[in-house]
Amino acid sequence: MNSKYLDLLVQKYDCEEKVVTEIINLEAILNLPKGTEHFVSDLHGEYQAFQHVLRNGSGNVKEKIRDLFQDVLFEKEINEFAALVYYPEEKLQLIKNHFGNEQELNQWYIVIIERMIRLISHASSKYTRSKLRKALPSQFVFIIEELLYKTYQSTNKEQYYTEIVQQIISLGQADKLITGLAYTTQRLVVDHLHVVGDIYDRG
Repeated sequence: MNSKYLDLLVQKYDCEEKVVTEIINLEAILNLPKGTEHFVSDLHGEYQAFQHVLRNGSGNVKEKIRDLFQDVLFEKEINEFAALVYYPEEKLQLIKNHFGNEQELNQWYIVIIERMIRLISHASSKYTRSKLRKALPSQFVFIIEELLYKTYQSTNKEQYYTEIVQQIISLGQADKLITGLAYTTQRLVVDHLHVVGDIYDRG
């Protein structure tokens, strides 16, 4: 190996094992599927339209929802779930006004949090755990990772996972968690955004 490269490695890594680990990591990443790239042009200052395109990932969000839930959700339910991912704050407020009592709302939270976790898992399938962790809302990283890597083959920890979700709801954090998961999904469905051509309006 070129001595210049070795000198650079010595500055960043203090032992051989760390260098080896980084080489393995980088070489493995090269073999991951290519992330989705999104090209947009001629925005002409159309902020609202551009925001909507970003939020839905040019249809990628709904496509992934349909991949996961087409056998269990009707088209109307898929559209409603997609709208929740696009505009979580607004949609949550509308939904909360719809429920007649707290028990019904809490049951809805349980179902939606599970669906959101499954969607995040599906949307992050092209990425490393490290990249996914960086995309997660920082205040919920531990909780989300525990739910993401839940093992369905064993029932030993079922009550543990149930209690995590119950505590999120009872502590009034469900809206924040769902919102964080929605924005994470938006970030994951498009790996790179390329803005080409006229960004601002003419003149």
